[in-house]
Amino acid sequence: MINKLLKNLSILKKFLLINLIFFTIIGLFTLIYLKGVQPNLIQKKTANHIKIIDNTTEHIKRLKIKFENDDIRKFLFSTRFLFQNLDRVILFNNEFKLVGDTDTLDLDPRSFSQRLNVVESEIIDKEKKPKALQKKNTTQPTTVPLKEIITTYVSSKDYGKPYTFTEENYNQFLLITIKNVSFEGRNIGFLAITENANDIKSAIDERRSFIIRTAIFVAIVIFIFSFVLNRYFLKPIQNLVLYTNMIKEKSRKKTNIERLKNRNDELGLLSKSLDDMTNELQKRISNAENFSTDLVHEIRNPLASLKSASEILSETEDSSQRNKLVDILSHDVERIERLITDYSQMLKDEVALSKEKKKKINLETIIKSVVDDFNNIYKVKRGINILFEKKDKNFDYFIFGIENRIEQIIANLLDNSISFSEDNKTIIVSIFKNSDNTISLKVIDEGKGFKEKETKKIFDRFYSNRPDKFGEHSGLGLNIVKNLVDLHSATITASNNINQRGANIEIIFPKI
Repeated sequence: MINKLLKNLSILKKFLLINLIFFTIIGLFTLIYLKGVQPNLIQKKTANHIKIIDNTTEHIKRLKIKFENDDIRKFLFSTRFLFQNLDRVILFNNEFKLVGDTDTLDLDPRSFSQRLNVVESEIIDKEKKPKALQKKNTTQPTTVPLKEIITTYVSSKDYGKPYTFTEENYNQFLLITIKNVSFEGRNIGFLAITENANDIKSAIDERRSFIIRTAIFVAIVIFIFSFVLNRYFLKPIQNLVLYTNMIKEKSRKKTNIERLKNRNDELGLLSKSLDDMTNELQKRISNAENFSTDLVHEIRNPLASLKSASEILSETEDSSQRNKLVDILSHDVERIERLITDYSQMLKDEVALSKEKKKKINLETIIKSVVDDFNNIYKVKRGINILFEKKDKNFDYFIFGIENRIEQIIANLLDNSISFSEDNKTIIVSIFKNSDNTISLKVIDEGKGFKEKETKKIFDRFYSNRPDKFGEHSGLGLNIVKNLVDLHSATITASNNINQRGANIEIIFPKI
């Protein structure tokens, strides 16, 4: 039940509910504790009362004191040392008549018939208290004469045992114990002793006040913590949830994600990371949509050519013309196949990139490996020589990247340079350190160079300026290079050589 209730509540409500439950449990235990403290404290004083009553009774029996006014007065004068810690000692004879009161020993003119007014009576041990005295407290103070209390005590089943009760007025908390005095099996009177127990009340009040102050302090702390939790943690999280929902629903409403990103704590970092991730996902989605659109556009041309050639082919009887049309059909099919293959490879690369992790790698070692592989193929096949140059031989060219992706970048650049180079030409791959400790990689060929005034377009998807080799290239090679360069936080530029024919492409990798 509790788990189901907590499951449907917000974090703040869960926090407040759990605190309320614990606060209630602690409060109940506190009430039980407070209710048990007073009887325990009184019980200690009661034990001393019983001891005093027993000693007083022994003296009365030993001295054979009669329960008459004169004998009791003399006895009280002679045994005052027994009552040093008490406020009052009262004796009644067997007929409930007052025969002695320590309040009358100091020439006090008060009459022996004065009654003891009980404002509030509370028995400590309910098993010892006569049932007639077990009355519920009322809002109005009750006046019960001590004589009536003794009368009820006599008629109870606990007669003969001492019992204690308290009386409380506006400035005093009195503890009273009464017991009958018997001699040779015959009851001769009653003894009541009174002690000021304000220290018990003070102790109880002090504990109660401490608990109340502590409870108020804890409640204030919980309130402040709840306010801080809600304002600085829960509301920002709700704003992040709102932000993600708006992204999901493609809403144009403004969000306060920028304000959250300005925070210098973990929530600020989370907001930045979430916003960057969202932008990256949107960028990938946009790229995928644009790529699909471009692919459809690129495929439409060879499809139109296929359609036209197939229609003409069915109507042409000239064998030479039919052969040309078949070549066109074959060329268009290969072009479509190449586009789909390259597109499929790009999708695989996108998936692989999300799983691969960057690490510290040696750029020089990777370049040598790729250059050796290409020399083994094209040096024999076309006489093209690929040279590797390292300008600073004492410098270690380490970068932070993905090794197989760096190999792919270099291989695509060499493929592009070789496709523009004539046989028996030279291609140079060089690396060097810049003044700002970045690392540059250059691929320089002796081909025709770039005809484009704006060389940035050569990195666009499906771009190809090869009139003599139309359809043999998908136009995705340099675009893949550009994407991989961006992945490594590097920059790529293309330009024609100034002092010689050909082009060069430069990649600048950031310093580690």
